[in-house]
Amino acid sequence: MDDTQLLRYSRHILLPQIGIEGQEKLLASRALIIGAGGLGSPAAYYLASAGIGHIVLADGDTVDLTNLQRQILHVTAAIGHPKAESGRDTLARINPDIRVTPVLERLAGARLNAEVAAADVILDCCDNFATRHAVNRACVRHGKALVSGAAIGFDGQVAVFDTDSENGPCYHCLFPEAGEVDEVRCAVMGVFAPLTGIIGTVQAAETLKLLIGCGTTLAGRLLLLDGLAMEWREVRIPRDPTCSVCSQPRIAN
Repeated sequence: MDDTQLLRYSRHILLPQIGIEGQEKLLASRALIIGAGGLGSPAAYYLASAGIGHIVLADGDTVDLTNLQRQILHVTAAIGHPKAESGRDTLARINPDIRVTPVLERLAGARLNAEVAAADVILDCCDNFATRHAVNRACVRHGKALVSGAAIGFDGQVAVFDTDSENGPCYHCLFPEAGEVDEVRCAVMGVFAPLTGIIGTVQAAETLKLLIGCGTTLAGRLLLLDGLAMEWREVRIPRDPTCSVCSQPRIAN
């Protein structure tokens, strides 16, 4: 790190759990954020300000007026522009020293696999189960940690799925793809604006801890937030030995 970086990240470096070595890990890391909306916005803000060296921001949507109530990466002038590009421009103003690569598509298939394989950690900040399950399969296949968040109405949840850890479950263990799960979206149900900030920020914190290798992550645990009562609840997630995803052979890295 140069003198400017030492000053910029000095409050991280002062923490014994991070120090210069931990900050250098962040600067050398690549994070894939899938979704530049309500969750991806605060997560991206904190990863950029914390000094993640390369952020890949993937989103196939454009900015809409209804997004601005909670999607803090975007401003009124960005309406009609691709969210990934709007997010890149915002992050460049926060920290011009990092690299931000916008991906203007909904990641799937070979492109999804390539991006997951290239990343050190993946943040699921999307809003549909099809993408969540596709991302989970790619993360398991490549042995990458997945930081998953969701928010709807006043309710939020966040978890880490690290199948490289002992008995670590995957997203499919918790929400089987063939299971009956009602898919609700903000466009229909609404969402309390600060809720996305709370969950997205926790996702950023878990990502930084994973990359630095400090503290205890949420691997194997699901945190549930009732935003109306401001009460947290924790649920342990067991690994399903018959899971059709994480019980399969993986790609050697």
